[in-house]
Amino acid sequence: MFDRQKKGERAVLVLPHSRGEGDAVRRAEEFAELAKSAGAEILGSIAARVEDPNPRYYIGTGKADEVAEAARALEADVVLVDHLLTPVQERNLEKLLNIRVVDRAGLILDIFAQRARSHEGKLEVELAQLKHIATRLVRGWTHLDTQRGGAIGNRGPGETQLELDRRLLAERVKMLTKRLEKVQTQRGQQRRSRMRNTVPRVALVGYTNAGKSTLFNALTTGDVYAADQLFATLDPTVRKLEDLSCGPAVLADTVGFIRELPHDLVAAFRGTLIEARDADLLLHVCDAADDERERLHRVVDKVLEEIDAGDLPQLQIMNKIDLAGTEPRIDRDAEGRPQRVWLSAARGLGIDLLRQALGELLGGDRVQSPLHLPLSAGRLHSRLKAAGAIVGEAVDEHGWQLDIDAPRSVLAPLSGGNATEAELLRELLGPVE
Repeated sequence: MFDRQKKGERAVLVLPHSRGEGDAVRRAEEFAELAKSAGAEILGSIAARVEDPNPRYYIGTGKADEVAEAARALEADVVLVDHLLTPVQERNLEKLLNIRVVDRAGLILDIFAQRARSHEGKLEVELAQLKHIATRLVRGWTHLDTQRGGAIGNRGPGETQLELDRRLLAERVKMLTKRLEKVQTQRGQQRRSRMRNTVPRVALVGYTNAGKSTLFNALTTGDVYAADQLFATLDPTVRKLEDLSCGPAVLADTVGFIRELPHDLVAAFRGTLIEARDADLLLHVCDAADDERERLHRVVDKVLEEIDAGDLPQLQIMNKIDLAGTEPRIDRDAEGRPQRVWLSAARGLGIDLLRQALGELLGGDRVQSPLHLPLSAGRLHSRLKAAGAIVGEAVDEHGWQLDIDAPRSVLAPLSGGNATEAELLRELLGPVE
């Protein structure tokens, strides 16, 4: 077993693809950007067609030998493979190449580790890394076995270093999980406080490097780091959004999505993705100058479905119109509601149109009205209060006099099947247009 290098920045890329894969070139470019975002110097790349994955190396044995020869000739420190490898495949490739091998999931984890800034983000990254590493521990340190037992029935190796590593990893994962639960409880309390204030919640989502953070800074007084690189923003950032016709709102910036985002990362980054799941409206940011924007749009929608945000209302933002040669405008659906806004966040073009669209969508979906509830409707009163829909109330012997201000989508399902409560809500919501 060779000693793993602590640092390796001179990289050779291995780009597996299959017959008929139409976006192989775009995928190769994206993987190169991932490598650069991790700080790697790309020495060369090797394409490998894989129709039937080799259980030993994933790529074929001949192609594996070609990679080994290229890595030696270029004096590479690491080989980056644009696919998810099994622990056995990764270990076999490392033995053949005698240098580190990092698959797509490991590379993304490395970038996340570099970019996380908040306490919660760092905890989530470390937890995801430990879960990834735990599947890749190998029996390679027998010289560190503990003393062998000498009694009958107790002869043989004691606790191996591998077993020690596994136990230490399990303890660390358990501790991190508890710390994350505490941090997420605090974040949940902050989120519930915003909900009680009945301020509409808007979240920016989109494929990584679509310009979400630049748009966030253009809409707010925020100073979120924005750069032309993948995963420039990892930690969730929330700012107040003002100067809307519907009143103030809360805007959240979230991590950029990418194809084949490891499921452990989707699960780990609950702190940023939950801002999207709990939003009243999603601003789905797309690169208007990207010829493959429709396919990338579908990638984002798939991740949104995984975090139970697939059914939330969306306003599509076509960003970077200065590169696409398009003028700012609002596209509307058959009912006249804003459906798509064309703008350039970097140049500030069309930002006023986006504010106009947000005012229409958030204002039109809110119910602001008094409501009388009899004392027998205590369950509905509790649900309205839990949903943050009550902004003022008084109570007497006849019941509650409430001032309601909340999104229609929040109020509609609160009756819980009770006929009396459903009728009260219908009176509050009025006719649906």
